[in-house]
Amino acid sequence: MRFDVLTLFPEMIQQACSHSMIARALENNVIEINTINPRDYTLDKHKKVDDTPYGGGAGMVLMCQPYFDAYDSVEKDDNTEVILLSPQGETFSQNMAAELARKEHIILLCGHYEGFDERIKEYTKAREVSIGDFVLTGGELPALCLIDSISRNIEGFLGKIDSAKKDSFSDGLLEHPQYTKPREYRGMKVPEVLFSGNHALIDEWRRKQQFLITQKKRPDLIAKFKKNCDNNRDLKLLNEVLFSKTK
Repeated sequence: MRFDVLTLFPEMIQQACSHSMIARALENNVIEINTINPRDYTLDKHKKVDDTPYGGGAGMVLMCQPYFDAYDSVEKDDNTEVILLSPQGETFSQNMAAELARKEHIILLCGHYEGFDERIKEYTKAREVSIGDFVLTGGELPALCLIDSISRNIEGFLGKIDSAKKDSFSDGLLEHPQYTKPREYRGMKVPEVLFSGNHALIDEWRRKQQFLITQKKRPDLIAKFKKNCDNNRDLKLLNEVLFSKTK
């Protein structure tokens, strides 16, 4: 997977990607991350990339020329996905991360100031993506969120791809609780079932915990899961959980 990030602040991307698992994935050639600065392509002698909006209004708008030329400098193919980070975009999700992980090349366009000249969106034919209903100063932090989340779904990033498959939202539910040593700490004990050695029983407990936690924190996800589920065992466990809560 190759990520090309168009950004006015390449250091933000480079610094964040020089640590932890992303750095290891870069070192092992699981992913590749490049930054392209539109300032390097502007024809303005002062390296200007923005100007005042036509029609008036506050703030500055990113200009076509530097972004068109920066975008044109990136080699693309039929498997390239172009994403523009925008609060107006479709909300990013675990399902989208898994979908995008099947691509070989992703271009991420990071905005700033009052946003892009609309023609940049038209020219790049970018898919607009948002990480939530809030506004940030620029697109660099959302771009890093996408890089991290998408990369987790790529074989070799986590060592075992099964780790990503068990993350929260991977099957529409939140993750079950996790515990490690010591067995008891400040009076708080690890559930006994986890020491039973009975893996079927442990799996059932964990699944029920997923239902309980999701019902408590995100009941909207439970409703969607129940509507789309065709697994009789899951439906049975879910009904047991929901019935026990109503008693």
